[in-house]
Amino acid sequence: VLLTALRNIIGGQVFDENFLMSIATIAAFCIGDFAEGAGVMLFYRIGEFFEHVAVEKSRTQIMDAVDMRPETVNLVIGDECGCEEHEHEHDHHGCGCEDHEHEHEHTDSIRVIPAAEAKPGDILLVRPGDRIPLDGIVVDGESRIDTSPVTGEPVPVKAAAGTEVISGCMNIQGVLRIKVVRPLSESMVTRILNSVETAAAGKPKIDRFITRFARIYTPVVVIMALLTAIIPSVITGEWSFWITTAITFLVISCPCALVISVPLAFFAGIGAASKLGILFKGGISIEALRKVKGIVMDKTGTITKGDFKVQQIYTADGTDSDRLLAIAAACESASNHPIAASITDAAVQKELDAPRALSIEEIAGKGIRAELPDGTVLCGNLSLLDHYGVDTSGIGSADPGTVIYLALNGKYIGSILISDTIKPDARGAIAALRSRGLTAAMLTGDAASSAQAVAAETGIDKVYAQLLPEEKLDSLNSLREEVGPVMFVGDGINDAPVLAGADVGAAMGSGADAAIEAADVVFMNSSVAAIPQSVKIAGSTGSIAMQNVVFALAVKIIVILMGFAGLANIWAAVFADTGVAMLCILNSLRLLWKKF
Repeated sequence: VLLTALRNIIGGQVFDENFLMSIATIAAFCIGDFAEGAGVMLFYRIGEFFEHVAVEKSRTQIMDAVDMRPETVNLVIGDECGCEEHEHEHDHHGCGCEDHEHEHEHTDSIRVIPAAEAKPGDILLVRPGDRIPLDGIVVDGESRIDTSPVTGEPVPVKAAAGTEVISGCMNIQGVLRIKVVRPLSESMVTRILNSVETAAAGKPKIDRFITRFARIYTPVVVIMALLTAIIPSVITGEWSFWITTAITFLVISCPCALVISVPLAFFAGIGAASKLGILFKGGISIEALRKVKGIVMDKTGTITKGDFKVQQIYTADGTDSDRLLAIAAACESASNHPIAASITDAAVQKELDAPRALSIEEIAGKGIRAELPDGTVLCGNLSLLDHYGVDTSGIGSADPGTVIYLALNGKYIGSILISDTIKPDARGAIAALRSRGLTAAMLTGDAASSAQAVAAETGIDKVYAQLLPEEKLDSLNSLREEVGPVMFVGDGINDAPVLAGADVGAAMGSGADAAIEAADVVFMNSSVAAIPQSVKIAGSTGSIAMQNVVFALAVKIIVILMGFAGLANIWAAVFADTGVAMLCILNSLRLLWKKF
């Protein structure tokens, strides 16, 4: 502590806790209060130890939440075997090196290298069960990828040649060869990790206020202590008593309880959030979230899953619903459009045998005309049926979503309603927001009917639909003028301007890189329930920080007054500083174990 104080004085930082502890201890030794002098240092070091443990605890929890970076990767090195001691011609059976083991497919061999050495253009081998080590593009092989570690999306996605894959995801089925597009330092998980590691650098306003306050407050108390030690002693001659009183003032004036406890409260809040998959990029984000009055959400990918599902099947002319779905699946079997995929997936789930299409003709902007064993089938929008003279009177749909109409041999036989699926936790999450007095709103580029239907089902208060990206920001600003500070939650590249313009921007982890980069908060699990959880964490963190401030200042003022009255000894001063700091640290630690 003495050496630190000396170094800080040489560096121009005089009035800190090290300086005050040193002066108090030396003065205590000078007047013979050896136990008290040792106690000052002992309690100060114990307080520092608690701080270290608390910071490491919260930091470890943050790092564990997102540190999915690989240490090594399997580099495919073509016709080279990678043996430093041998050079061989290769056949299809392996490299033949006795001192080295390599896996070969055709003439490829594998070299294990540090992940940091892999560079764009390198081909990496990713086996089933391996984590995708770096961002890349699949060049060979087919598999299914579990993206939940990064995006929270539970359904594995298909990966084949040309598919872009991001680091941190798990390869489930087949062997993949991927071409690296970004080095480790720029990969998805590294970017997220870096933003979390620098979280402590974003100090909230309350912390900066205390730091400024301490710079003025501490020297004032030091001057008062000097005056207390000198003037009454000269008058009364009781040097020992007044020096002890002055020492008490010095120890009480230490700002370490405030300087330690407030940032630690916010850091503990960040750690608690990370366990739930909520990544705050700094204490300022938590401070800002405490003040929001409205939560504004994008629709697709935020409130809904962003996938199309068959919601309803309407039949006509005595056609069975399963037969209608099977006919539609036969028409859509050759298409990879999301609408087509939702129909074929629904047929597969019902284990329906779709008839084999004899011919399929796609009519641009309208749908499909197919020849099936049953006859000629039209599968598409109403204009397709009108084009071929099918009677469409009285078959319009008011349902929100996409409707596929079907006709067989010139006669309407039914329709299939397809729409996005609302996330199962959306209704409960929005109810939780409203119970906290927050306004829930939706900004979307989708049609008004679809947006209103989702709002009605989830309980959203305000809806702004059919918006272009630049119009979203205008709508956000108008809502801000109406209700106050707002948080925006989105996931697309087109949401990035709104995320940057909101008081607090939050991105779903399954969203675009641009959205994640622009956001203040990232919900790695892409859950709507994470929104009210983040608000609750921000509220609890702010409350604990304020408790620490009020408690520390109150105790200091009480002990200072007791010191003036001659009722406070150096032990009271030790408690007022280091003891209060420890209590504030323990109070902050509550966030790490609190259930949200």
